[in-house]
Amino acid sequence: MERRIRTTVFVGGALVLTCSALAYPSVPGVQNASNNTARIIANTPYGPLTEADRDFVVKVRSAGLWEYPLGELSMEKGTTKAVKEAGEHLVVGHALLDASSRKVAAELNITLPNQASPQQQQFVATVDAKSGKEFDSTAVNIMRVTHGQIFPTIGKIRATTQNTLVRRLADQANDVVLDHITVLEKTGLVNFDQANFQQTTPPKLPREQLTPPVPQPGAPVVALTPRPDLPNFYGGLASPGPSPSSG
Repeated sequence: MERRIRTTVFVGGALVLTCSALAYPSVPGVQNASNNTARIIANTPYGPLTEADRDFVVKVRSAGLWEYPLGELSMEKGTTKAVKEAGEHLVVGHALLDASSRKVAAELNITLPNQASPQQQQFVATVDAKSGKEFDSTAVNIMRVTHGQIFPTIGKIRATTQNTLVRRLADQANDVVLDHITVLEKTGLVNFDQANFQQTTPPKLPREQLTPPVPQPGAPVVALTPRPDLPNFYGGLASPGPSPSSG
């Protein structure tokens, strides 16, 4: 079944970045393969930017590129109200985080992917191939595992980053991901033994399977489109702002 993600294309100076020094070299879907993530790669008005900071911004963006369409699939194919509601939270939350990650990337001169990693794209294909109760269980457990894997990364970035924009993005991501974990668990379909095992012993895949493709120089930035037909579950969350700050 062929599907299209609802997107908007931005073409312009700040959002189309080709600076090779800040192009992500290897940012896995749910793992971190960088050897020196504490290395400062740029000094910005918002504080130093480390490899870990940059990789985190890319991870937030990449997560939305597959979890947003998976949320829409859950709204469409889910067989229970709880699964459909989890899908709504995924769509709304990742549209919000996508806008924030693009704003942060523009300010910090970070190149963002327009496609999820091959592994992440396979997650969507795997779920889309299911139907009925099998769809519900597969979608919920894949999403619960990946959210459980990224949650500690968010906390580490929040605790260590000296960049105020990255810190605010981590604050926002923390609230959204925790909400997603909560609504997924409310479906009653999470296999916690399986989730805990997969979160702590992820498969060792080739780096190219875990890394989102780097866009061609000058390629327009694809934006995930907010859904005005869905409730705003995150109305109280502050968006990372463009003004330099020490807080």
